[in-house]
Amino acid sequence: MKIETFKSKVAYEEDYFLWLLETANHLKNRDFLGLDVANLLEEIEDMARRQKQAVKSNLRILLMHLLKYQYQPGKRSNSWKATIREHRNRLEDNFADSPSLKNYFEEVLSECYSKARNLASDETNLPINTFPSELPFTLQEVLDFDYLPNKN
Repeated sequence: MKIETFKSKVAYEEDYFLWLLETANHLKNRDFLGLDVANLLEEIEDMARRQKQAVKSNLRILLMHLLKYQYQPGKRSNSWKATIREHRNRLEDNFADSPSLKNYFEEVLSECYSKARNLASDETNLPINTFPSELPFTLQEVLDFDYLPNKN
C-alpha cells in the first residue's frame, strides 16, 4: 500500500485508520515532530498487551481441552484433538513472531491452569476437585504436538 502525504493532521479519535497511515508516513519520512507521540505510545503498549492476552487465551483453552481429554476419555473427539492442535499452533506462531513471549508463557502457566481448571469443570459438569489443583502436565507436554493425555 502506498503511503500518501497528508496535508492535515487527523485526530486519533476521528479516523483511526487514517491516523495509522499518517503516523506511518511521518515515521517513514522521519518527521518525528509530526507524530502524535502520546497516542502512538498508547498503541504500542496496547499491542504488547494484546500479544500477552493472546498467549493467555490460547493457553487457557489448550489446558482446558487437555483436561477434558484426560478426564473424559469416553467423550474424546476429533474436535477436541483439533482444538488442542489449533491452540498449540497459535502459541507456536506467537513464539515464532515474538520469542520473548515464551518467557511470559512460563510466567502465566499456573495462573492459566487455574482458570482452565474452572473452565473444564464448567464444560464437563465434573466437580472442580476432579481436576488436580496443580498442573498435571509438564511444560514440554503442553506444547508437544504429539502429546495427548491418556488417563483412562
